Amino acid sequence: MRRALLAWFLAMALAGCTGLFFQPMKRLVRTPADLGLAYEDVNLVSTDKVALHAWFLPARNPRGTVLFLHGNAENISTHIGSVFWLPEHGYQVLLLDYRGYGRSAGTPTMDGVQRDIDAAMRHLLSRPDVDPGRLVLFGQSLGGALAVYYAAHGPERRKLRAIVVDSAPSGFRDIAREKLDILWWTRWLKWPAGFTIDDSFSPLGAVGEIDAIPKLFLAGGKDVIVPPHHGKRLFDAARAPKTLWNFPDAGHIAALSQPEARIRFLEWLGQSLGDGNAGGAEEAGDASTGIRDK
Repeated sequence: MRRALLAWFLAMALAGCTGLFFQPMKRLVRTPADLGLAYEDVNLVSTDKVALHAWFLPARNPRGTVLFLHGNAENISTHIGSVFWLPEHGYQVLLLDYRGYGRSAGTPTMDGVQRDIDAAMRHLLSRPDVDPGRLVLFGQSLGGALAVYYAAHGPERRKLRAIVVDSAPSGFRDIAREKLDILWWTRWLKWPAGFTIDDSFSPLGAVGEIDAIPKLFLAGGKDVIVPPHHGKRLFDAARAPKTLWNFPDAGHIAALSQPEARIRFLEWLGQSLGDGNAGGAEEAGDASTGIRDK
């Protein structure tokens, strides 16, 4: 099975296929109501006329609004576990399904998904219950890479007040080469395969172009899907203000699974959005020490 999966990965890589990075699932396995959450079904249309679906999770007396971009597989119904807890703490969330995912129409491409993110941003900016001065972009895994590119180049990028990048690859060619390096009999293919992959949307090439807004990079020390050195590369290339938290015992997109990490994350959000009562979030690298550049 492992060899079959690697052979599939290899075929995709050599073809430069976007299917290597986009693995959508259409069926929604649950809704926010199953988690006891109030929510709104949101229907969007991208600038190239693709119908998109999202969920909006409201919060009482909101302190800010988070646009959440999930990873490369499944859809918002499986990734809601990463953000369901935010409304209770005053942060509204819009969970976007990219084209081809869940109830969204179309087929995902790098360019198309950037249009989808922009449609979600424009929707949030049009809502009377959203403060346009308190918008945060939060992406996990592939979603983190997409978030970096949008924050650098997206039409509404200057409306963002902070960005969170969790377990994101620093480059699409880089991660492909690393996966091909797993087995000795595919190692010789990592260089030609890498060059067939379009890296024009590379987060490493974009992160330095993001405005001087707070940037939080999260990495798990036990992440075998996107190893933590990717987060360090992005952090090093970013402009200040920036923060890197490395959680030594966390796996892929699992940094915020612990209550202590969530408390710290909420403090960082509050401070990044200018709340006077939020302190102590910037002193901390790993889960207890942290790396900080001002």
